[in-house]
Amino acid sequence: MVKPEAIKEFLEMTLAAGVDDAGRGPVIGPLVVAGVLFEESDIPKLLDLGVKDSKLLTPQRREGLETEILAVAVGYKVLYFSPSEVDNYVLSSKKLKKLNWLEAKAAAMIIEELRPNIAYLDASDVDAGRFGRQVQELVSFPVHVVSKHHADRDNPVVAAASILAKVHRDRAVAGLKKAYGDFGSGYPSDPRTMRFLRDCIRDYGTFPDCVRRSWKTLKRL
Repeated sequence: MVKPEAIKEFLEMTLAAGVDDAGRGPVIGPLVVAGVLFEESDIPKLLDLGVKDSKLLTPQRREGLETEILAVAVGYKVLYFSPSEVDNYVLSSKKLKKLNWLEAKAAAMIIEELRPNIAYLDASDVDAGRFGRQVQELVSFPVHVVSKHHADRDNPVVAAASILAKVHRDRAVAGLKKAYGDFGSGYPSDPRTMRFLRDCIRDYGTFPDCVRRSWKTLKRL
């Protein structure tokens, strides 16, 4: 039997979720969106662990922090969107229903599962407020949504989500490389990635399923 004081303590608990993505820009591989939930009183522990924007950490450090973050977290959720799913949104002719809309829907799905009191988002839209409103409208229960640019840099809860997203994206990319060979980072700025895409055209006249066909990079090739 749950003690009344324990129920009261749970009801008074503030739960904060952070949501961030990895793999928005690459031409190869999935888009990954991750969310992680903490008791507000545990957030200082993230700073003690050295949690910060995943882009400022080495792959090895991100891997180690993932375990430490999950030891502190109440819960987490990771969503994967394949290149074809990304293409479906990017190629949509509907205004404001493209990639930003996909990320807003993903954030809302994560919030629905984690059930925080407050959710911090790293805004995908150039209009951070609009992105936050889109997510808020997609969530079925009362939650305070805070949407800001560079939240992964300024908010440890979002930084934790960015680490989870990046670790899961890196693992997915490693699996693709076992299947297709080393295509580099998957970003259009990477010469190895561009060489892989050119070789696909030369050898097969098309691209494998791991490639996002809606990217302008392919049109230029």
